[in-house]
Amino acid sequence: MPPVKKRARTYDPGRTRAAVLAQFGNVREAVGGLTPAQLALPTRLGEWTVRDLVAHFGMALGAVTLLLGRPEPQGKAGALVDWPPAIGPEAPAIADRARDLAEHHPDPVAHLADTERHFTAALAEHPGTRLLDTNAGPLPLDDYVVTRTVELVVHTDDLNAAVPGLDVPLDRQALAAATRLLADTLAAAAPGGATEVRVPPYAVVQCVEGPRHTRGTPPNVVETDPLTWVRLATGRLTWREAVAEGKVTASGERADLEGLLPVMS
Repeated sequence: MPPVKKRARTYDPGRTRAAVLAQFGNVREAVGGLTPAQLALPTRLGEWTVRDLVAHFGMALGAVTLLLGRPEPQGKAGALVDWPPAIGPEAPAIADRARDLAEHHPDPVAHLADTERHFTAALAEHPGTRLLDTNAGPLPLDDYVVTRTVELVVHTDDLNAAVPGLDVPLDRQALAAATRLLADTLAAAAPGGATEVRVPPYAVVQCVEGPRHTRGTPPNVVETDPLTWVRLATGRLTWREAVAEGKVTASGERADLEGLLPVMS
């Protein structure tokens, strides 16, 4: 019997846009309080400094404005879950661009504020169905804005990790959208119904080939919290570290996800 085709998850565009702006606002406010010494601190992102990371926040929103300024691609829209794995090959170019922006914008707060203004204006001028030519192929504007929640949540966590004592809050809706997209990406990369991955309260997906359960408690279950899941899915935390630290529970012979993570790097 052929597998049942899963319906793609949908996101409320208004809530997603509000979540992106809320999280970006949290970052902008925090950056305004950073000292030159803090901006010069290293991060866990290779050679990036905090200043480079801050510039990348601007890139996250600036990408929308940039892509809307290009001709609309032809053809069918791609799948949202194709975006996370498409980021890895672009990492060197992204890093170069972040460092260049950091060098040319000595006032990071002003840069972020300017980027936000352009982002808001661009969204107001285009319908959510407008296709963008992304590194994952054509994606509707509304879908691409969902990817911005991943960028902002992941890098807010990077920023908190880099600056001692900093605790930039995560917007609940932004964290929810990022969690769901990364969970769906895992399910798309490892299709099946043998393992259930639970990230309460935001996501539950089934994945991994093998016997599919139809009722009751699944024989293979993985459960963790949203921020731990984001870290696992993006390579900030390894599977073994998460299990050893008690941040993830896994039961069943098909509940080891080490070989399937990260889904985005």
